[in-house]
Amino acid sequence: MAINPSYNVINELSVFSFSDGQEIAANACRKLGIELSKVEERNFEDGEHKCRPLNSVRNQDVFVIQSLFSDETLSVNDKLCRLLFFIGALRDAGALQVTAIIPYLCYTRKDRKTKSRDPVTTRYVAMLLEAVGIHRVVTLDVHNLAAYQNAFRCRAEHLEAKNLFINYIVNEHIDEELVVVSPDVGGIKRAEIFREALMRSIDRPVTSAFMEKKRSEGVVSGEVVIGGVNNKTAIIVDDLISTGSTIVRTANACKAKGCNKIYAVATHGLFTFGSDQLFKCDSLEKIMISNSVTNSYLWWLNN
Repeated sequence: MAINPSYNVINELSVFSFSDGQEIAANACRKLGIELSKVEERNFEDGEHKCRPLNSVRNQDVFVIQSLFSDETLSVNDKLCRLLFFIGALRDAGALQVTAIIPYLCYTRKDRKTKSRDPVTTRYVAMLLEAVGIHRVVTLDVHNLAAYQNAFRCRAEHLEAKNLFINYIVNEHIDEELVVVSPDVGGIKRAEIFREALMRSIDRPVTSAFMEKKRSEGVVSGEVVIGGVNNKTAIIVDDLISTGSTIVRTANACKAKGCNKIYAVATHGLFTFGSDQLFKCDSLEKIMISNSVTNSYLWWLNN
């Protein structure tokens, strides 16, 4: 049950997810002590589809949990389209409020114009979700928090996974001197927030460094590490891993500067085609990710 302060009444609560992403939703329902609501999913011969709730949602607070990433069965666009249509169906079925919990939100890396006539896809995704009547969006470690918050006119909540990783690091009993490394200038704020939280948890100093990174026409360059990493254990912090090339460059550069051990932390492990280089990188001790994205690495590697 959930209390809706707007109406001062107690509303029923339902949680939905699609068949390709029910792991997180099922775990959430176990914590809440409720059953995951059922969805009918039908695919038609022409490539169209239909999704509808199989139980009444009238006057209920409804939550739809779905990460938006490509895998072996559906593209990111397929998943986005299914989510939009399902939200629309929930509103038509009388749902009082609909919240989309999207652990990995697609298209957030293109959040501003860097060239003439560039799209701003973060804002377009927000407009699509609002157009079908969403009340609230919740996501995890979005690429650019300010752009995400400014893109939506509905409530846009943001969660962070840093405490999960910090607890793991603390439990690993890493006693060496630590340095938190951002793989580029754009990630310095994220790395600094992580460093401050880690320092509070272990109650000893943690230094910071960042990697030079330049991108032009899809080509990444820059090999300089700014900050002291010699004889330290480095923790590279990023929001996501795609091909892993950024993490590999940073790890190799830190190793060349005298790092003892190097760990990588990223909330979203996309592991797209080409990420096999990441798992072959001798400079990396360990890679830590959340389960916001189903591990599709083996599918990408085999295709």
